[in-house]
Amino acid sequence: MAQAIREAKKAAESDDIPIGCVIVHANRIIGRAHNQIELLKDATAHAEMIAITQAENYIGDWRLNDAVLFITKEPCPMCAGAILQSRIGTVFYGTPAPRDGAAGSAIRGCSSQPCHPDTSEYSSDGLLAAAAISSCRG
Repeated sequence: MAQAIREAKKAAESDDIPIGCVIVHANRIIGRAHNQIELLKDATAHAEMIAITQAENYIGDWRLNDAVLFITKEPCPMCAGAILQSRIGTVFYGTPAPRDGAAGSAIRGCSSQPCHPDTSEYSSDGLLAAAAISSCRG
């Protein structure tokens, strides 16, 4: 989560929404990104989307079953869909997103059916949660 928080700080430095993401596989970071929506003028340039693409390129496959995703804020519906489609095994997020969180805060995109059976969604309360909350505030 500390690496995801570092990514969130990069987003804040570039006047973007401060959210960071890291994907780990076999104890190695295979994808890392921060929100680049404003930089790229692209509504889909969320940290998770960019990190998932990097991880898929690293692995050489779209299936990320054994990967772990760390994100500073609960995934939105778009990112939750990408997480499910890429079959990421485990997701830890630092703070809930009551307005648009898709892991149960606003809608149930990841935390119940229809969810890919290989994906488990976990909140990371206590896993640097205070630092993640702070990073999301800029």
